Amino acid sequence: MQFKNEVEAVDALHQSFKDIQAEISKAVIGQDEIIKAVLIAIFSNGHCLLVGVPGLAKTLLVQTVSNVLDLDFKRIQFTPDLMPSDIIGAEILGEDRHFKFVKGPVFSNIILADEINRTPPKTQAALLEAMQEKAVTAAGHTHALPQPFFVLATQNPIEQEGTYPLPEAQLDRFMFHIQLNYPAFADELTIVKNTTSNAEIKLEKIIGATEIQYFQKLVRNIPITDNVLEYAVQLAAKTRPNTSLASDAINNYISWGAGPRASQFLVLGAKCHAAISGKYSPDIEDVQAVAEPILRHRIVRNYRAEAEGLTIEHLIKGLF
Repeated sequence: MQFKNEVEAVDALHQSFKDIQAEISKAVIGQDEIIKAVLIAIFSNGHCLLVGVPGLAKTLLVQTVSNVLDLDFKRIQFTPDLMPSDIIGAEILGEDRHFKFVKGPVFSNIILADEINRTPPKTQAALLEAMQEKAVTAAGHTHALPQPFFVLATQNPIEQEGTYPLPEAQLDRFMFHIQLNYPAFADELTIVKNTTSNAEIKLEKIIGATEIQYFQKLVRNIPITDNVLEYAVQLAAKTRPNTSLASDAINNYISWGAGPRASQFLVLGAKCHAAISGKYSPDIEDVQAVAEPILRHRIVRNYRAEAEGLTIEHLIKGLF
């Protein structure tokens, strides 16, 4: 992609985002904010954890995103007997008596890790290593994953028997923790009408891998003023109890706060949010717009907060 300057490139990203969101909304009804968050993560080169009860179109959303972005897509259903080799692949003995590496489903642009908390930690770690390194190692050989590479993992919040919750260190690998809620009544009417008839939805491919990688580099090059940068870092630092920036609420209700990766994602997310909104530099409102899904899974409430019914979202809003 060739543009005269970065202003023109940001305008192109803004227009591409609007086109992509409009196309996805043909198949995924009433989830505009969720679509927006997923696209911000993709253009920021991050991963998403989608949490919601069954039937909220989590799988449909990921499939639709991969179709509209013209990317390869693989779905991995996580189960208690899933092994790391089922994800990353394995060395096998070929007919020529030589070992060869057979690639697993992780070798794709978009991975839907369905119910990631249903599989044991060893298998979870295999995927999370691929997320961090953008490569997998088998039999001493490193194999690079195709680029761009995104993991969109799902969790069901209501059935916790027989699950393996992701530890905080692994949750930290996800840029966003996105909560999906029930659709509004009017949206549900549209969903039921569209899915109980023979109407066929045709989706156009808007951009591909080359354009996405260009926009990822563009987002990192977007300038940010010192006061907005300091605000983002302070926002993450305010979540850490018993530090100079912590409020009484944080000291009383939080046992563990967000680490430096949260500060990095706040800045990247704010840059991308500004660009898709048609702005050439982020402001404090852009940081606040992405703060909740970035901080939600990086803050651990203590027993007192749970006893008093204080939610993470309530405590995050108090930081603003």
